[in-house]
Amino acid sequence: MSELAGRIALVTGAQQGIGAAIARALAAAGADVAVNWLDAEPLDLAAEIRAMGRRCALLQGSVATVPEVRALHAAAVEALGVPDILVNNAGIFPRCDFLRLEEDEWDAVLGINLKAGAFLTQAFARALAGRPGAVVNLSSSAVRGDPRGVHYTASKNGVVGLTRATALALAPAIRVNAIAPGLTDTAQPRFGMTEAEIAERSATFPVGRIGRPEEIAELAVFLASPKAGFITGQVYHINGGMYLA
Repeated sequence: MSELAGRIALVTGAQQGIGAAIARALAAAGADVAVNWLDAEPLDLAAEIRAMGRRCALLQGSVATVPEVRALHAAAVEALGVPDILVNNAGIFPRCDFLRLEEDEWDAVLGINLKAGAFLTQAFARALAGRPGAVVNLSSSAVRGDPRGVHYTASKNGVVGLTRATALALAPAIRVNAIAPGLTDTAQPRFGMTEAEIAERSATFPVGRIGRPEEIAELAVFLASPKAGFITGQVYHINGGMYLA
């Protein structure tokens, strides 16, 4: 039997990249998946999930405000039933020199990267009403600091704090963990780096390459599964040893 058979997952920001890889991997492990997307409907992803014999709901919507977050969770419940796996993956990283940073951009980054996860986790836990569940949050290797992402670094450090605090607040029924990916082969780093810069940087990592979304996804599946039943409040850095370089 698949390790996540009978489970229902909600993955935010899953139209591409790490989010799409996590949605695909959860389905491969047996879960039905509600895929949140914003501006590019992932029809191929939905087809893949359904071809595995799993249910898939494509839920368009922003997570920029608390009412939108609550509406998204309600839509997932209506489409598939009450989720017992939540992956808070949606995030933005608009590069900006700190001296040019404005309040509206700060608020947008903190709202999507941190506040959305907090209030979606709240809606998730309320709906479970004491039943078991698992939350996987996406932090980042940028917790160490990024000179053109002060707002992003602040938000992703906030995710670490959110993970630890909600793990305490929701125990023992709901486990909450986080993944902090390093440089990964998605569109996100390409908004701020050229291909040559990505290659040069990844060559300095001990493993000698950029990460793959599927590698992040496999860790997410593990953390959502019963195999991680004694793990909560932890942050897993998956970055090819870049912190050693």
